[in-house]
Amino acid sequence: MKRDYLSILDLSIDETKEVIKLGYEFKRAFKKGLYFENLLRNKTIALIFEKPSLRTIATFQIAINQLGGYALYLEHQSVRMGEREPVKDVARNLDRWTNGIVSRVYFHSTLIEMAKWTRIPIINALSDLEHPCQALADFLTIFEITNFSSDFTIGFIGDGNNVCHSLMLISSYFGNKFIWAGPEGYEPNKEIVNKSIEISKKTSAKIEITNDINYAIRNSNFIYTDVWASMGQEHEAEERKKIFKNYQLNSEILKFAPKDYKIMHCLPAHRDEEITDEVIESENSIVFEQAENRLHAQKGLLAFLYSK
Repeated sequence: MKRDYLSILDLSIDETKEVIKLGYEFKRAFKKGLYFENLLRNKTIALIFEKPSLRTIATFQIAINQLGGYALYLEHQSVRMGEREPVKDVARNLDRWTNGIVSRVYFHSTLIEMAKWTRIPIINALSDLEHPCQALADFLTIFEITNFSSDFTIGFIGDGNNVCHSLMLISSYFGNKFIWAGPEGYEPNKEIVNKSIEISKKTSAKIEITNDINYAIRNSNFIYTDVWASMGQEHEAEERKKIFKNYQLNSEILKFAPKDYKIMHCLPAHRDEEITDEVIESENSIVFEQAENRLHAQKGLLAFLYSK
């Protein structure tokens, strides 16, 4: 049976734990020069990206290749899903030629449409609603520090965006505390907040929504931020700079953070906007560990999806 990964919710709690543990083992093997080339042997996985990418496209291509598969990158300008031909037609063609699709899209509905018309796995490489592969890598990074303990708090500062949504959902899975802090009117999606709270009742996780950055900073071990205007919101960038200016991660606000706090960012960062250059380059920053772990977490995901 085919499995898609469009949302954190597409895998159970135990399955998500398995993927992250697989990522951890793949990382250990990678350091020893072991790649497990037979896992995706004779499999071709198509990559379609409507938006720019460095980390996601590079790490998926490398992961697929190192696991023995072939990554087929299709340029957006050539495919133009929904313009040159309907999404369902693109999906059904690739369904007959390839063994899976990894896609970065403007609208989450595009992924749902692709999944509807295919018999092969569809993987969300970022949509306007979620960025689940980023969350997998982030939790692998955190668990390397906490030794797989969930006794920590993530404070997400800024826009309640796709990255925030996936982090909130995966926090509800693992039982840690998650605090979002940002300006009024830019809160996370209500349905995702409610779903996270519902799951948290079973896992003892805690989800909090506040406009108080000081509260979030004081109470968070892992302090996370992202750009104030996501891809597709560039026309709002100047207005958002004014609205979010009091939610910048800088050395002054971080004086209130707990001892040994860590700084996280999914990258790319707009330095000296949502985060200062000084902070992202500080010894507390683990942003490049996050980027490194994109490769290994996605190997874990691919191995899971293609072993079932």
